[in-house]
Order: sequence, then C-alpha cells, then structure tokens
Amino acid sequence: MSVVAADLLALDRAAQDLLFRAARTANTFTNEPVTDAQVAAIHDLVRYGPTALNGQPLRVLLLRSAQARARLLPHVAGGNRAKTQSAPLTAVLAADIDFHERLPELFPHRPQAKDWLTDRNQRAAQARFNAALQIGYLIVGVRAAGLAAGPMAGFDAAAVGQEFFPDGRHEVLLLLNIGRPGPDAWRDRLPRLPTDQVVWAL
Repeated sequence: MSVVAADLLALDRAAQDLLFRAARTANTFTNEPVTDAQVAAIHDLVRYGPTALNGQPLRVLLLRSAQARARLLPHVAGGNRAKTQSAPLTAVLAADIDFHERLPELFPHRPQAKDWLTDRNQRAAQARFNAALQIGYLIVGVRAAGLAAGPMAGFDAAAVGQEFFPDGRHEVLLLLNIGRPGPDAWRDRLPRLPTDQVVWAL
C-alpha cells in the first residue's frame, strides 16, 4: 500500500499491520496457553460487529484438554491434525440455528422479529451467513490480542457436530486454532487481488 493510502486510514500503521498486513494464518504454535481472560477480551471487542437483526448466531466451543482434542482429531483432515493437536486452543465455531429465540432480547424494538423466522431452512441460511460474518470479526479480534489464528475447513463438519452438538441445534462451520506462532509458522504469502480487479463504480 502506498504511503498516501496507508495514511488515509484511521488506524495507525502498527495496528494496520497487526490486524492485516503482517498477520498470517499460523500452522505451528508454541505451548503458551491462551487464557480465559484473553478469550473474554477478544469477545468483548468483536461482539459489536453487525449481524442481521442483531441476531449474533455464532457459538464458540473451546477445546483445551487432551481429552477434548482426542474427540476432535479423528474428524480432522490428516494435514490439519498435527497443528490442531499442538495448538494451545482450538475453537469449534458453529451457527446456532435457533438464534431467533433470543431476538426479543437482542432486537427489542421489533418484538415480532422472532416470528419472521419460523421456517427452519430460512433460519439456518441466515444463521450460517451471519455466523460467517462473526467468524471474520473473531479472526481479526484474535489478531488484535497479539495472537495468531489458524482457521481450518479441512474436517468432517457433520461428524464434529454430532460429537459436540448432538442436539442438532448447532451447525459447525469452521475450526480455529489460536495461540502464539511457533517455529516456521508461516508459508509464503499468497497473492492478493489489487483494488482495480475487485472494486468498481457505476
């Protein structure tokens, strides 16, 4: 990014780099723990990201113990198992399909909003979309805490859902390894599309 463009952003350059330019998907981690206080601080920041109807359907299950990790690993693709086993924290990120039950509390100026989502298929699509937005906020929040995030889609989502959410209310979307980056944590940076190939105006 040019000097002029970087200076147009409200965030200072160090924050820009921390959140985006220098941030990378980590493939190895140190054994330094990720604390409950750090997780709470991350959530306290990212919970303000917008979702439709303020529905906030993302649910986060934290796996720390060896026993919990042992339940997860058989459902993770082979190339993702070692880093998942070594990460100090793995989050299972799921959409709460029945998020609409909280709308009277979260969207109080439209108390009838809960009744707009009686169709489960429609509700599930909205839950997945808005939880995906929240996952983006969460990854940036992890970086804001000075930690590295390793998002992974290489796993059997249906099997992980059955293992950890057998009630069928939650749909697993992504796994996220979180921690301090370890040795050789990064692969080479892959190309990014330039603005003129992504953004246009009419």
